Amino acid sequence: MTSPAPLTKALIYGGKTGWIGGKMDALLKESNIEVVLANARVENRADVAKELDTVKPSHVFMAAGITGRPNIDWCEDHKPETIRTNVLGTLNLADLCLERNIHCTVYATGCIFKYDEAHALGSGIGFTEEDTPNFDGSFYSQTKGYMEPMLKCYPNCMILRVRMPISDDLSHRNFITKIAKYERIVNIPNSMTVLYEMLPASLAMAKKGLTGVYNFCNPGVISHNECLDLYTKYIDPTYTYKNFTVEEQSKVLKAGRSNNELDSTKLMKDMPDGIKINDIKTAVELCMQRMQKNLTEEFGPLPDSLPKEVRKI
Repeated sequence: MTSPAPLTKALIYGGKTGWIGGKMDALLKESNIEVVLANARVENRADVAKELDTVKPSHVFMAAGITGRPNIDWCEDHKPETIRTNVLGTLNLADLCLERNIHCTVYATGCIFKYDEAHALGSGIGFTEEDTPNFDGSFYSQTKGYMEPMLKCYPNCMILRVRMPISDDLSHRNFITKIAKYERIVNIPNSMTVLYEMLPASLAMAKKGLTGVYNFCNPGVISHNECLDLYTKYIDPTYTYKNFTVEEQSKVLKAGRSNNELDSTKLMKDMPDGIKINDIKTAVELCMQRMQKNLTEEFGPLPDSLPKEVRKI
C-alpha cells in the first residue's frame, strides 16, 4: 500500500462480544470515527465479502478469536473450532481486505515464544519480530504460530502481538483479575500489554498505515508477583497469594503456558508522534491506580465493596 488512506470508517470484527473489540469500538467513537460492528463470522468467507462490500470501511480491526473459556485449555478439546476462527477466519479476512485494498489491523498474540538459550530468562534479550515462533505447548499457541507466517504475506495487514493484556477493571479477561483468582501462581517475568496505553497506540499506528508484525507490549518485563503486589497495594490490602513451580503448574493444566520477553525496539521506533508508552512496571502501577479509582466509584470503599469472586477472605 502506498500513502495511507484516511481512517474515516472502521469495521470491527469481535466488536459486539469481544473484549478488545469492544474497547476499540469505544475508542474509535471517542475519536469521532464512524464505527460498524461486524455481524459476519470470519470463517464464513462469502458473508465477510458481502459485509465488506456493503459497509465499505476504510479500515478493518480484527479482534475476533478463540481463546477458550475459562482459559486456553478449552482449545485442547475443541481443535476444529479453534482452527476455524484463529487460522481460517483470520486469513479469510486478511485476504478479502487485500482484494479491496483495505488496511487490516489484527490483534494477534505474542504467546508463541518461550525463553530459550538465546533469549534467556533475565537476560534482557527479547524475541524480535523476525524470530520464528518456538512455543507450541498449547494448541491455542500452535494455531497462532501457524497463522502468523502466512499473515505476514499480506502487505495490507498490521499484526500486533498482544501478551497477557491488562485493564483497569475487573474484566475476566484482564490478566491480573485472572491470576488474582488462582489458588497458586508461578512467578516469571513476562512481557505484557497494558490496554489503556496500547490500544490508542494501535489506533495511531493504523492511521499511519503501518503494516507488518509488531511486538505489541509495553517495554520491559514484570512478574506475576509484582503484578499482584501492586494489586494488593492499591485494590485489596487483605489479598494474599502463594507460588508454585512451572512443573507443579503443569500438573493442573491441560496445556502449557508461554513465558517470554518480546523486544519493543521496532514498536517504539515506529510509534507515531504524540503517543506515550510507559515501561511495563510504570504502566501496571498507573493501571492499578486507575483501577482503584474506577472500582471505588463503581462499588464504594475498597476492599470491602469488591465482588466476592475476587476476594480471598
